[in-house]
Amino acid sequence: MKKIVIILISILTAGYSFGQNVADFSLTDVKSGSKTALSDFKGKKGVVVIFTSNVCPFSVYYEGRITQLVSDYSDDIQFILINSHNDEKESEAEMKNKISAWGINIPYLSDKSGTAMKAFGAKKSPEVFLLKPAGGGFSVFYKGAIDNNPQVASDVKEAYLKSNIENLLAGRSATNPNTRPIGCMIK
Repeated sequence: MKKIVIILISILTAGYSFGQNVADFSLTDVKSGSKTALSDFKGKKGVVVIFTSNVCPFSVYYEGRITQLVSDYSDDIQFILINSHNDEKESEAEMKNKISAWGINIPYLSDKSGTAMKAFGAKKSPEVFLLKPAGGGFSVFYKGAIDNNPQVASDVKEAYLKSNIENLLAGRSATNPNTRPIGCMIK
């Protein structure tokens, strides 16, 4: 009986936690068809990894806010979208259509094997991981929700990701480094 409990606990807590180093990964960018690795962005002051979906309503609600964050911080922070969903509407062809229609100029990586999703412990879309440079790689500075109101941008009271990007760039500690993401379960 104790073995079962230990296994369940390890499954439930899988993924990177605050301060933990992140292993390099390489996935295909559907826009270019080429591989993109986390290590490609070592020159940046941080990396935002966003697990997202083409069709999840919560992911769609955040498109404008993600576009604004990219516009505001892309000089210092690299943004990466990752799609780990396996539904028909989440295919690589549909991902390519989505990123083209969205018009945002950041990598949109296909993770249909779920390798990155499992490594990060991502369960929802959108779910974000703000990474800071650490020892030649990156570590988790913040993970969770983009903000506290997925449906109404004008009613946001706590912009978790934006605040923590500001903290990272200013050399301050993360505030509330782990929030609960709200969105669709990754399938």
